[in-house]
Amino acid sequence: MVDFLKTLVIMWIFYTFVTVNITFYKMKAFFEGIQTLFVDFLFKPLDWLRTLELSNWWLANIVSWALMIICAKYIIYWCKELQKHQNNNEENQDTTAHSFLK
Repeated sequence: MVDFLKTLVIMWIFYTFVTVNITFYKMKAFFEGIQTLFVDFLFKPLDWLRTLELSNWWLANIVSWALMIICAKYIIYWCKELQKHQNNNEENQDTTAHSFLK
């Protein structure tokens, strides 16, 4: 009976070792797949912009300039909307405007 239990424990240890290794390699392959997706495909345009920066700084930073222009446009729009509501006296600046502030 003791030999059977020893064999059973050894088989359980071997099974656990094998399943852990299989799971490890599956997870390793999963994360390597994510790495390949980002490094080899999705970040290629950024690598191109990085090499372009050595020859033309303005062209390499065109994404940043475009985002700054878009943000500036929407900040101006938001300020105009706030001014419009303030001119129509629609803005409630009372500190008890919300029930949770009472």
